[in-house]
Amino acid sequence: MRVFRDPDADLDLIRNRRVAILGYGSQGHAHALNLRDSGVEEIVIACRDGSPTGAQAAAAGFATMRTDAAARWADLVMMLAPDEQQAAIWQADLAPNIRPGSAIGFAHGLAIHFKLVAPPPDIDVVMIAPKGQGHGVRAEFVKGGGMPCLIAVEQDASGNAHALALSYAAAIGGGRSAIIETSFREECETDLFSEQAVLCGGLTHLIAAGFETLTDAGYAPELAYFECLHEMKLIVDLLYAHGIAGMREKISNTAEYGDITAGPRIITDETRAEMKRILADIQSGRFVDKFVGESRAGQPELKAARVAAAAHPIEKIGTELRALMPWIGADKTVDKEAT
Repeated sequence: MRVFRDPDADLDLIRNRRVAILGYGSQGHAHALNLRDSGVEEIVIACRDGSPTGAQAAAAGFATMRTDAAARWADLVMMLAPDEQQAAIWQADLAPNIRPGSAIGFAHGLAIHFKLVAPPPDIDVVMIAPKGQGHGVRAEFVKGGGMPCLIAVEQDASGNAHALALSYAAAIGGGRSAIIETSFREECETDLFSEQAVLCGGLTHLIAAGFETLTDAGYAPELAYFECLHEMKLIVDLLYAHGIAGMREKISNTAEYGDITAGPRIITDETRAEMKRILADIQSGRFVDKFVGESRAGQPELKAARVAAAAHPIEKIGTELRALMPWIGADKTVDKEAT
């Protein structure tokens, strides 16, 4: 992989473009604000009539425009709507209106890699994917830093798509740390796998199973919550700052010895085999086919799972304990577009 930083990027490329940000959520607001602070003067927020996020964008000083009109106006449309909405938005508003010679950008490879969106051959198709949720993208930029970004080119109609993606990534702060070149396929498949097997699916089910094991054995749910969920932040912060080996250096010898002896009993050969099956479902498109079908059906499985999760005892005790620590929820920076 090639790694780029600010000196490798020509900011004038994006400064001289008309940019339409489609979606003013977590990523959208951060991209728009960072682009503006980097000198991009012509930015509109593409949204539906009456959209509450459109009102938020207007309050932040951005022009808003209907999505179809924004597609006709823009040199670059940055698609930051949720994955399950992108195909419908493309068909209804973008495909009939996007101009030859313009560009469309994505922050995740799913819609392009799995062909939910099929752009015509006369536009550039690029990806600029910050490796963090949108409020972090903005916060790091304001502090003078920058969230690392991935960039990729799926279609280079202009001959300048890579340079444009690099310019955009630098303008939202990526070049202050690292802009890493990848592909739509690699970003999409690794991102889906990490969400399912480690960051979300793996972690949350591990926490719940640990909580259940302790409470089933008669331990107080308050202690089970603190030990299996609350203290997760301590370990994650150490991992984030120092890596696995660095984290192990900073915990007690008791904890470290428990780590190296018990960890392999949890992550067994069968766990690894199941991870490979999860990855195969992603690579083959089976997961995306199921996800698209679920979305078109109104998300019944997802909604039922939310109800069941909310009823789990860990949520009741967690709500009570977090109320004793109001500072925990004071900075609500994570939202629906976190991963």
